[in-house]
Amino acid sequence: MPSQELETIVNVLRAQPRNDDLPIDERRAGYEQMTAMMPIPDDVRCEPVDAGGVRAEWIGIAGSTPPSTNGVASGATLLYLHGGGYVLGSINTHRRLVADIARASGARALAIDYRLAPEHPFPAAIEDATAAYRWLLAQGVAPERIVVAGDSAGGGLTASTLLALRDAGDPLPAAAVLISPWLDLTCTCDSMTTKAAADPIIEHDPLKRWGDAYLGGADARTPLASPLFAELAGLPPLLIHVGTAETLLDDSLRFAERALAAGVGVTLEAWDGMIHVWHAFAFMLPEGQQAIDRIGAYMRERVAVPA
Repeated sequence: MPSQELETIVNVLRAQPRNDDLPIDERRAGYEQMTAMMPIPDDVRCEPVDAGGVRAEWIGIAGSTPPSTNGVASGATLLYLHGGGYVLGSINTHRRLVADIARASGARALAIDYRLAPEHPFPAAIEDATAAYRWLLAQGVAPERIVVAGDSAGGGLTASTLLALRDAGDPLPAAAVLISPWLDLTCTCDSMTTKAAADPIIEHDPLKRWGDAYLGGADARTPLASPLFAELAGLPPLLIHVGTAETLLDDSLRFAERALAAGVGVTLEAWDGMIHVWHAFAFMLPEGQQAIDRIGAYMRERVAVPA
């Protein structure tokens, strides 16, 4: 049964004004202000870096940076792609979440500020994500030491990045983690309706507008934009986390089914009663920390990093 803390969070979220009609710059500023209230532990260390022309930041925990040999990382490296509907979000809004996953996994994390729509529509975000991944390889990070992860739109972008790398013949990472991923920009899955009353965060109409802004006129069923419609064979192992109180629940269920049918190793975990990206509330939500710990264990298994 979900915790009392979850009920408190849901009530707070429902009390917030939606502000769906605000200009995009005001929405972005509001998101930055809201997430700035999430505490960053004192031992989190951040270092800005240019990752192949993409603004990025190394995020890790003091004293836990993986060892290296001749400058080549020998521990796990996380490439993180933030959520925000492809129109919102940044390294700033997701720094705490990335740091929490870095702590749980023992990895150093590279978070990136990929270009946002509508100023930079599809496929700009994919171009930035693949550029950052290739930059990691150019730094000497072995692909089998890399895990790509993202939440919400960043979860969909994670899948799209894997597809783009596969199609280009690049070496693929050890694994990927999709947190409450948005994988179908048509926004037509059944759970968009059946879970509408349960989900305090994601609503169909605003989500569809953000998707249209990202697509910039492209077909919503374009595989690199909506990975649900892609051929999935050849992807690395996937961990998918989704809550059963999410309007995006069916995105994960259908994608996992198609990936398994294509021979991809998929671990699908549907968490009872959880809301969209509940991991972000780990500093006050027990289930959030449990989910992050699960991601950390999965990454250690896939990259063979000692606990």
